[in-house]
Amino acid sequence: MKDFVVSADGHLLEPTDLFRTRLPAHLRDRAVWEEDFEIEPLVEGGARHFRKLHTAGYEGWTVSRYRQTGGRMPEGDPEHILDDMDLDGVDVQVMHPNLSLFGLYSDDHELSMAHARVYNDYVIERFTPHFDRIAPTAPIPLTDVDEAVVEIERVAAAGFRAILLPATPPKPYYSRDFDPIWAAAQACGVHVFMHTQTGGVKVDDKEATTLKVVLENAAQVNQPMTEKAAAKRMVTQAVYAPIVPQQILCQLIGGGVPERYPDLHFALIEFNANWLPSLVGAMDKCWVTGIGQDADWWLGRWDDSRADDDQPDMAQLFKLNDKWPFPLMPSEYLSRQFHVSFQDDPVAVACRHITGLSTIVWGNDYPHAEGTFRGSRELLATQLAGVPDDERKAIVGGTLGGLLGFDTDGAG
Repeated sequence: MKDFVVSADGHLLEPTDLFRTRLPAHLRDRAVWEEDFEIEPLVEGGARHFRKLHTAGYEGWTVSRYRQTGGRMPEGDPEHILDDMDLDGVDVQVMHPNLSLFGLYSDDHELSMAHARVYNDYVIERFTPHFDRIAPTAPIPLTDVDEAVVEIERVAAAGFRAILLPATPPKPYYSRDFDPIWAAAQACGVHVFMHTQTGGVKVDDKEATTLKVVLENAAQVNQPMTEKAAAKRMVTQAVYAPIVPQQILCQLIGGGVPERYPDLHFALIEFNANWLPSLVGAMDKCWVTGIGQDADWWLGRWDDSRADDDQPDMAQLFKLNDKWPFPLMPSEYLSRQFHVSFQDDPVAVACRHITGLSTIVWGNDYPHAEGTFRGSRELLATQLAGVPDDERKAIVGGTLGGLLGFDTDGAG
């Protein structure tokens, strides 16, 4: 029997004028909108159809049409998406917003929440009949916690199985101010997804961080490769990029969120997972005094003006390891309640017993050009070759499908 396959990472291509036509009238001049245009190919046989994004921080962001879909764009067409899922061997597709991701989480709460409500209403209208195979996430801005709770309750009642929060929140995720968010999600039975490159947008900032990175990458493509450029690309991709998901995990676990909300799960999407084994080891090591280390080792600064028994700047350094405030170790919370998606990541698969088998889930990033759509069957067969059947089934769909309430016993 075919494995039950759930992709954690897909995108709904919103109609280009969705927000310009549906936002409250006084906000429409600041709506996220997309503009199609056609050019003579930049290279022989190259793309002709392009799309430009208009929104704060990403004005002018331009992409070519996703030609791996066969020339068709699956905008607002669930039947098209279902056909593509069948082509790629996917039974259930978790789907997040597309270019509107860049306008949903700004420092202007009214604008962000208006976009979120329009998007969620559109999904309810167009995709509810297909929630048995398409599982959209509902974006929830966090700039007003009370309104966020109301929206969580509304989308949960409409049948959403998950909410989408920004990877870069308006305040750190360890903040107790977010407890009503976690409580509402747990009570409503929806789980928390966070997608890469979301949040941190300032409406008065003409270039968001993500746009700057893309422009820098474009510049590198169009210039001769140098030793400096080669090193810089690896530092950016391998060192800087994993900081965001690692920070999310440390903030949530260190903030006691999984301890206080044990039925709530968190999925980090499109960060890949090759960095995860190192983080697992490092998080636990923060709170362990190793064999042979002197537990009575003191460090600090001695103040000669104070008495020997009054040295506030001196401390038994390893005593800090005894101050971990929760009953489980960080790695145990991670393996119990966290899931990190990967696309093409043999290191994540090889390290599945270090991170915890349920911690890694697969996604094809449909229909994006950097994803695995149209090649997912071959990829999974190659990358999971030799993985025991029960473990393979968990990675490709069993874990995430079960979490979201799908029947994973057989293929759809």
